[in-house]
Amino acid sequence: MLSRIAKRDNIPQATKAIHLLEMALEIEEDFVFDKIARERDTKNARFLDHKQVWA
Repeated sequence: MLSRIAKRDNIPQATKAIHLLEMALEIEEDFVFDKIARERDTKNARFLDHKQVWA
C-alpha cells in the first residue's frame, strides 16, 4: 500500500512514510488534547482570561 500511494503521489516511499507518521502523530495528539479538555470541562470549571494564561 505504501508503494502504491507513494507512486500515486510521485514521491519516494520514505517521504510518504514520514508524512503518514506525522499525520498519525497529529491525530494521536488531538485525541490526547481532547481527553484533557473533556476532563477539565466540568460544571465548576474555572476560566482564565488571556492575560492570566499568557502571563
